[in-house]
Amino acid sequence: MRREAAYLPSFPLWQIGSLIAITVWLYWSILAHLVGQWWNSPDFSHGFFVPLFSAYVVWQERRRLASIPLRPSWSGLGIVAVAMCTLMVGQLGAELFLSRFSLLILLAGLIVMFGGWHYLRALFFPLAFLILMIPIPAIVFNQIAFPLQLLASQVASVILPWLGVPVLREGNVINLPAMPLEVAEACSGIRSLMSLITLSVIYGYLMEKRLWLRWLLALASIPIAVAANNVRIIGTGLLAQYWSPEMAQGYYHTSWGWLTFVISLLMLYGLHGLINKVLPKAGAAE
Repeated sequence: MRREAAYLPSFPLWQIGSLIAITVWLYWSILAHLVGQWWNSPDFSHGFFVPLFSAYVVWQERRRLASIPLRPSWSGLGIVAVAMCTLMVGQLGAELFLSRFSLLILLAGLIVMFGGWHYLRALFFPLAFLILMIPIPAIVFNQIAFPLQLLASQVASVILPWLGVPVLREGNVINLPAMPLEVAEACSGIRSLMSLITLSVIYGYLMEKRLWLRWLLALASIPIAVAANNVRIIGTGLLAQYWSPEMAQGYYHTSWGWLTFVISLLMLYGLHGLINKVLPKAGAAE
């Protein structure tokens, strides 16, 4: 506790307060729009948890951070300048991603200015994790979503005939005898993919000490989300054909989205359990 007490006064608090006020003034509208996007878009609602988890990581590491000697560096001012240039480019070009990303660059610069490069390395994980709170640019989103739509429709058009449902696929539309089933952007799996990547990083940090396994779980979330979404499309097709076309619409369709996410979580948990069985923690190198 003495280390923590000695650590806090070492910062020039009035300067930090001034910088926080300036930062809030610069980024207020940007952050307000970002929070609004989290609230209104189901694709990015996981953004609420990202800064909270980063703050939790910093709190958990507070004793280790207190033991790191402060070595302020004026080179951080150069990083702050890069952040301001990125902010101006983002604002002038109406590019939300750049404007929002500039905040993370600014935070990195301030950490170097007040704590030094050692401090930036110590805080790299919680700072880098904040990237997941920023929605990816629309052009990148579309480049990911459309191939996933086609992949889901292709897989479903192959599997459904094996289960006794004849289909005719036209692009991302699967024509069933009961009804046409469109694999829309919302059904591409991009929503569960972004959320599952975020959750897999949190899960790996909380449940696993081995760094390589944390990376593996984060990377595995991508094929897991894709596979779970394929299960969703196939299940929707079966229900629409053998039960009622209403099962592919409205409330039932939304419920399938939540079920897909639950399936993804179970698959991630199962993969972690399988790896722990094959490579127990006690016998693995940290």
